[in-house]
Amino acid sequence: MNDTTHGKSLLGEFLSTRRAQLKPADVGVADYGDRRRVPGLRREELAQLAGVSVAYYIRLEQGLSLNASPQVLDALATALRLDDAERRHLHALSGDARQRRRRLPAERVTPAVRQLVDAFGDSPVVVLGRRSDILAWNRTGHALFAGHLAPNSPDQAATRPNTARLVFLDAHTRDLYADRLRKARDVVGKLRQAVGEYPDDPHLASLIGELTMRSPQFAALWAEHRVRAWDVAEYRMRHPMVGELDVVQHSLPVPRGRGIRLVVTTAPGSASQAALQLLARTLQPVEDMSASARPAGTLARVVPPVHP
Repeated sequence: MNDTTHGKSLLGEFLSTRRAQLKPADVGVADYGDRRRVPGLRREELAQLAGVSVAYYIRLEQGLSLNASPQVLDALATALRLDDAERRHLHALSGDARQRRRRLPAERVTPAVRQLVDAFGDSPVVVLGRRSDILAWNRTGHALFAGHLAPNSPDQAATRPNTARLVFLDAHTRDLYADRLRKARDVVGKLRQAVGEYPDDPHLASLIGELTMRSPQFAALWAEHRVRAWDVAEYRMRHPMVGELDVVQHSLPVPRGRGIRLVVTTAPGSASQAALQLLARTLQPVEDMSASARPAGTLARVVPPVHP
C-alpha cells in the first residue's frame, strides 16, 4: 500500500467491484436478454453512462491513467450510484489526491482532547485514531465497549485495542451487538475510507492483512468495497452488566487532530438511558453513593480515570 502502483490498483479495484455490483436494470440499461460473461455492467456501458470514452475508462480501471479530473470522477460516481461517502472515497483514491498528501503526523491525545472527553461527563466516550485504534476512553466508554480489557490498555501502543480487531476477533465484542453483521459492515466500510485517505500507512496495510488472514467474514466484506462515513450510527447492544439497550454513536472530528475522532454514545429511549445511568453509577466509588442511589443488588466498582 506504500507505492503508487498499489494506490492505482485500489482505484481500479473499487471501480471494477462496484461496476460488477450494478445490474443493467438498476441504471436503465436494456440487456435484451444477453447472456453476460461477467456480473454487473460492462465497461462500455458504464463509460457511456458516465460520458467518457471506453478506452479511457479501461485505462482508469487498469490503473494506467493518473489524475482523473474531478468532473470525470463525479460522472463515474453518479453512474455507479455512489452515496456521498463513496463519492469522497473515489476522489481520495485518485492519483491527484494522493500526490497532495503529506506525511502522516503521529497520533496523540493532547490535553485539549482530554478536557473535551471530560466535558461529556458520564456519557461513554472513546477516542479513535486513523486506523480505529482506541487512543483513550473515559470510564463509561471503557465499561460499555471493553470492560473485559484493562482500563489502561490505550496507554501504550503495544496494548492499545483496535475496534476492528475487537469486532472480528473478540468474542466479547461480537456478543455486544444484536446485529453483528451490520456492525461488521460499518467497521469494514470505515477502514475502506481510511485506506482511501491514507494509502501509504504501513500499519493500516498490516491491520487489513491480519484481519483478512484471520477472519473469513472480514475478507468477504472487504472484497465488497463498500464505504461507510464517520457520522452517526444506531445499534442495539446487549451488555453483560446492564442488559439490552439502544444506543446512538456520534463521531466527532477532533480539531487539528488529523483522522482522530471522538465517538460519543447516547441513548435515545428512557429504558436505554436508565441502563447507561446504571452503568455509570456502578463505576462510582462506594463512598460517593448513598444507599438510596445505589441500584439494588449492584456493587459499585472503583475504576480510576484513564489519562493517555
